Amino acid sequence: MNEYTLKMNMSVENMQKIFGMQDVYIKKLERDFGVTIVDRNGEVVISGPETMVRKAASVLEQLSIVSERGNDIEEQSVDYAITMGMEEQEQVITEIDTDCICHTINGKPIKPKTLGQKAYVDAIRNKMIVFGLGPAGTGKTYLAMAMAITAFKNDEVSRIILTRPAIEAGEKLGFLPGDLQSKVDPYLRPLYDALYQIMGAESFAKNMEKGLIEVAPLAYMRGRTLDNAYIILDEAQNTTPAQMKMFLTRIGFGSKVVVTGDASQKDLAPGTLSGLDVATRVLGKIEDIAFCRLTNKDVVRHPLVQKIVKAYDDYEIKEKGRSRDRHGRKQ
Repeated sequence: MNEYTLKMNMSVENMQKIFGMQDVYIKKLERDFGVTIVDRNGEVVISGPETMVRKAASVLEQLSIVSERGNDIEEQSVDYAITMGMEEQEQVITEIDTDCICHTINGKPIKPKTLGQKAYVDAIRNKMIVFGLGPAGTGKTYLAMAMAITAFKNDEVSRIILTRPAIEAGEKLGFLPGDLQSKVDPYLRPLYDALYQIMGAESFAKNMEKGLIEVAPLAYMRGRTLDNAYIILDEAQNTTPAQMKMFLTRIGFGSKVVVTGDASQKDLAPGTLSGLDVATRVLGKIEDIAFCRLTNKDVVRHPLVQKIVKAYDDYEIKEKGRSRDRHGRKQ
């Protein structure tokens, strides 16, 4: 097969971002597309099989557009661009990049980074109740938090309520010292972390003191009616069916709800039904309730996390297959 060569013009700044430290990103493209990419006097030259060269060039073009918009090019962005390039959907990278939810206290833009995240953000905008389901690292809670803070700042809601079940993650911590707030804070720490990063500790403290932002365990929701509020239920896989029903029936006029959870990371007692699992079966056909299922492709933490999630998914599929086989043989 004859080798095909394609040349691209690219600014030095964009090239530095896209090539990465010690050309680590460009080596990924070379390896995954089976091409050779070199810089010749400010011109990017791609060589290899024609189909793969054109795919690699298209990915580089999309990354260059993202870079020109002032964004840093991260390893996750490159990995996802390659995945989309293989599926000939590389244009979605630049389409997703235009959707800026808000900025962190340090000025960093918060945007969906995958198709799954974009669908999740759009569902939150358009539906009253959204269930964000998926593995760790897919941005379920963080994006919901960004949407809540944006709505709060734009006076679309008068307060933000963040809640999660106070269940230990497979450990018994015993009696924790301090007052009631000190006892529940460790369970709510991930929510505080996101608030500090997006809103800033000082702004968060002021709004919390005024009662405009509330972070509380799920048990505190009983008996309340929550009007004109942005309500996020995190770690919903650890709710019981009764708790989930209780929570969803608290919703009042002018409110928006996001429920996030990962069905593969339950900390409930063995044999206890998850309220999240029941809700997905019971509420699936109700209009104005959306279920967004994120996958390992939507993981935006370190690329190793994506591999870990996929490895566990593959393992669980194999174990289910073996369990069915054993069950069949016993019969």
